[in-house]
Amino acid sequence: MLDTPFQIAAVGIGATLAMDLWALVLRHVYGVTGLDYRMVGRWLGHLPRGRFRHDGIGRAAPVAGEAALGWAAHYAIGIAFAAGLVAVFGAGWLQAPTLMPALLTGLVTVAAPFLILQPALGLGIAAARTPAPMAARARSLITHLVFGAGLYGAARLTATL
Repeated sequence: MLDTPFQIAAVGIGATLAMDLWALVLRHVYGVTGLDYRMVGRWLGHLPRGRFRHDGIGRAAPVAGEAALGWAAHYAIGIAFAAGLVAVFGAGWLQAPTLMPALLTGLVTVAAPFLILQPALGLGIAAARTPAPMAARARSLITHLVFGAGLYGAARLTATL
């Protein structure tokens, strides 16, 4: 059995990987493009300069290493969300994972893009400033439910190690 912090990290990474695989399926099968994590890195790179919100992050000045920064943040956030699940449901969940806490966590985590990231990138609250807000919201919701399913799957896998 893995130590709890390592298991949390493995579960967060596994769930984030599931989300990324889902994004690849959407892109290659349906032609749906997802979030460009370079833009997340660009946004993070502008934070120390006092810039939290952008009218359009794509028009902001590029930041050195923005792709690596964005991807690293993406996986760190996945680990943080996994830690949140364990904080709420207890470390015992890692040894005997059940689906509903994981899906609930996925559902709750959709608040982060709706209320923080999308407005900060210039897309509005819950993607209100995008060409098809309801479609963007649905994609975010489904993607975060896939993340929740990934939490469960990764926890089941790590519980056997």
